[in-house]
Amino acid sequence: MNRKPGRGNRWGLAIVGLVLALLGGSALARGMGAFPQNWAASRTTIVDANVVGFFARTSPWIWWLVALAGLILAVLGVRWVLAQWHREPRRTFVLDNTPTGVTDVSSRAMARAMAADVATGPSVLDADARMTGSRQDPEVRLRVVADESASLPELSRHLVRVALPNMRDALDRDHVPAVARVSLEPSPAPHRTVR
Repeated sequence: MNRKPGRGNRWGLAIVGLVLALLGGSALARGMGAFPQNWAASRTTIVDANVVGFFARTSPWIWWLVALAGLILAVLGVRWVLAQWHREPRRTFVLDNTPTGVTDVSSRAMARAMAADVATGPSVLDADARMTGSRQDPEVRLRVVADESASLPELSRHLVRVALPNMRDALDRDHVPAVARVSLEPSPAPHRTVR
């Protein structure tokens, strides 16, 4: 599976969280008098006459700018949340179309079956599949995570001789275009149970 978006989200949230924690912690420590009295920063107020004067001189339009900045941040936040929940539209692929009826299959079910078939391959740690294309001309996109010591020719043979023919048979197609992206990772350490 592609873990880049998740990794980017974790790093971004960690950095924002660290900055906010540092700012909040320093303000709290300053308010509780944790800094030495002879230190200049401990004797000055955070909101002094200059800050109050600035807001008094620029009021009321400064509050419109603050509201606009808050609205922009809210829209960006909602957009980010929606991007995390992005789902593919529900689609079906036609297997058989006769005068007595139509036989079709869900693209998600077919993709799960394909991923499970690929996962049985040699040294495969994880597999994910996604069906694309039209109802009449489906395509498959594979993401495979294999052990870094895996034999790539052996893995390729499994895809070409087992997984893809099974997909073509299930869809009753002579040709189903497929793209496989393989990444290599170290195998997870075996877990030991101590009793």
